[in-house]
Amino acid sequence: MSATKSEPIGFVGLGVMGAAMAGHLADKGHRLTVWNRTPAKAEPLRGRAEIAEHLEDLAHAARVIFVCVSRTEDVLELVERMALTAQKDTLFVDHSTIAPRAARELASSLEERGLHLLDAPVTGGSIGAQNGTLTAFCGGREEDFDRALPYLEAYTRTARLVGGAGSGQMMKMANQVAVCLTLLSMAECLSFAEKAGLDLQACIELIGSGAGGSWSLQNYGPKAIAGDHTPGFSVANQQKDLAYALEAAREVKASLPGTALVHQLLAALENAGEGERATTALFELLRTLSGQPTAMASISTSASLGNRDT
Repeated sequence: MSATKSEPIGFVGLGVMGAAMAGHLADKGHRLTVWNRTPAKAEPLRGRAEIAEHLEDLAHAARVIFVCVSRTEDVLELVERMALTAQKDTLFVDHSTIAPRAARELASSLEERGLHLLDAPVTGGSIGAQNGTLTAFCGGREEDFDRALPYLEAYTRTARLVGGAGSGQMMKMANQVAVCLTLLSMAECLSFAEKAGLDLQACIELIGSGAGGSWSLQNYGPKAIAGDHTPGFSVANQQKDLAYALEAAREVKASLPGTALVHQLLAALENAGEGERATTALFELLRTLSGQPTAMASISTSASLGNRDT
């Protein structure tokens, strides 16, 4: 079945990412129905999209349904509820970051009922969602990817089919491994530079222009040295993703010592009650471990490396 603008679509999950993505679909003139657990979050889309009172109503009306929520268990619950009223050949496109094994199992379960799943986690953050420049890693059948692509183009700069069911989530795990290690690189670089008495802004500019440069250094570095640890992407969300990545690594028998270390360090921030801070707070933890003063008293008094199973 080819996707056309006349095909009714739905969007479930209107958080910071989902609301912006759904807005792009509405602005492109698609026949869009939206639903969110907290109904007030759907109100900004009123007049641009239909707002479903009940999730099951959206599932029955839409033929392609996009999902953007937090955790594996959330995706499984919502998709299973929708599967009860969805029409045959409905395609679910899951933009959430979940465990790859769960994505494969969900795809298989849906196929048995004449329904389809494209796991399509995204990267690019809230700014990418707002600007329509996300990257989507897609796993599933080629015909489902082709069906979804005209809609994905509303809010992505790049969307690519990377393999069968679960492959999109596996690619997202690889992405999160890279993200967490460049986060650690940024925090260690700046913590060392501060201890050595260097100008931190000069450090970002000079090192960022050479082989030591990274997206994290250029984008997170200024926030870190300014003490701005407001989300952004929170420690708790990063920890959720890293737990999935470490689970996937055990599944494929891959060694991720650096990722395990970052998971342990971020656990110290969670233990200090700072799980809702942006991941840039890792800089404050390393300052504390280096004997430097920090404005985050909870870290200086409570930080430990925890006992996470890595």
